Amino acid sequence: MNTPVNFAVVRIALIAALGGFLFGFDTGVIGGTQLFFTDYFELSPAEQGWAVGSALYGCFVGALIAGYLTNAISRKYTLILSAILFCVSAWGSGAASSLTSLVIYRIVGGLGIGFASMAAPMYIAEISPAHQRGRMVSLYQLAIVVGFFAVFLATYYIGGGDSASLTDLETQTAYQHNLERGWRVMFWSELPVALVFLAALLFVPHSPRWLALKGRKQEAINVLCRLSESKQQAEEDYTSIQRSLRASQISSIKSLMAGGLALATFIGVMLSILQQTSGINAILYYGAEIFSNALGYGPQDALKQQLWLGAVNLLFTFVAIFTVDRWGRKPLYLCGTVGMIISLSILGYSIQNEVLGITALVAILIFVGSFALSMGPIVWVVLSEMFPNNARSLAMSVAVGAQWLFNGVVASSFPIINRSEFNQDGFNGALPYYIFAGFCVIAFIFVWRLMPETKGRTLEEIEDMWVKR
Repeated sequence: MNTPVNFAVVRIALIAALGGFLFGFDTGVIGGTQLFFTDYFELSPAEQGWAVGSALYGCFVGALIAGYLTNAISRKYTLILSAILFCVSAWGSGAASSLTSLVIYRIVGGLGIGFASMAAPMYIAEISPAHQRGRMVSLYQLAIVVGFFAVFLATYYIGGGDSASLTDLETQTAYQHNLERGWRVMFWSELPVALVFLAALLFVPHSPRWLALKGRKQEAINVLCRLSESKQQAEEDYTSIQRSLRASQISSIKSLMAGGLALATFIGVMLSILQQTSGINAILYYGAEIFSNALGYGPQDALKQQLWLGAVNLLFTFVAIFTVDRWGRKPLYLCGTVGMIISLSILGYSIQNEVLGITALVAILIFVGSFALSMGPIVWVVLSEMFPNNARSLAMSVAVGAQWLFNGVVASSFPIINRSEFNQDGFNGALPYYIFAGFCVIAFIFVWRLMPETKGRTLEEIEDMWVKR
């Protein structure tokens, strides 16, 4: 039976998902800009890794702090704070006069991403009915990839567009412009969206589960009436929420290590870690450099190839949105992970044996598409719905914090490993992709054996699943 879509839920979820757009835009902008600010500031590989990865450590800290903020000041106000930080970071990164100032503003942006990456999917899950929740939380992942695609488009055109018709002099002039000012404009292009996000958040309600947590019964029921099919359904939902909140609030990491909650926390943390060790963000952050160096494209053409990454990422995220509540979380994850393993192996083989060009490009695109179908949306959906109401803020904070910590480790270490003599002499530059493929194998086995299916269950029903363990 087809249940009608609640468009109030869709509208609110879309506004919250703008946090995902800015997440994608802010993390993706580094892919185009680092080609130029690396030369502008004359950075070493380690300094380049620090410039790219610094924001991710801000994300790590932000995700941990968000566990407290989402409970103390609400999911909504945490998102508003993230929007303010996005604005500050976008302006400051473009105005940076040194590596130090660039890193400071990137860390500020990282804090905003950390807040949004936890608060947005949690908020969307808590305002969505069970039959819509997978699709609504997947909107957050869609917004991330739209943000990536938008920033690739922005950096491509700000960077000079298609260079095929340019003379050598015009190409050099475009590069010089990007070296002096273009990368700054790329950072500034995030500012208008951040301001729209900030303004739109003023018109969304608080999460009914947060209101119930704070004892604001009538406000919670009023919000549930907007989000439910009837007042009776809203009151039933409120009763269910209240029942789940009777357990004492989990406020320490030690408390997460008891009973079924310990298993839920372990699965959440491992899903986050394995998402990052798949290598997706190394390829998205350093895509322009990979296309430029490993695959033989020039800097301008490398920006153009990134558009393919963004387009494929976007297309397959739509596939995930329309199948996640039909097929389930687990089948999509396993199917996509197989594609990631195969494509990374082909990419590694192609680079090691110098079979470059279309073969390597297609392998990268298959990898990105497979990720967009599986690890990308599924991890966010599962993290947002798998934890009990009384532990969701803290447990999500720990899981998302682990995600950003390993994101930072991968981003910072990739240029060092990629340019190492061991990689260049022993694998001709292919070693990172073999490592990523190995972690994808581990991810497949882990999800196949341990991750439960949560399709179609209410948040409170999922909570009972852990309580009974």
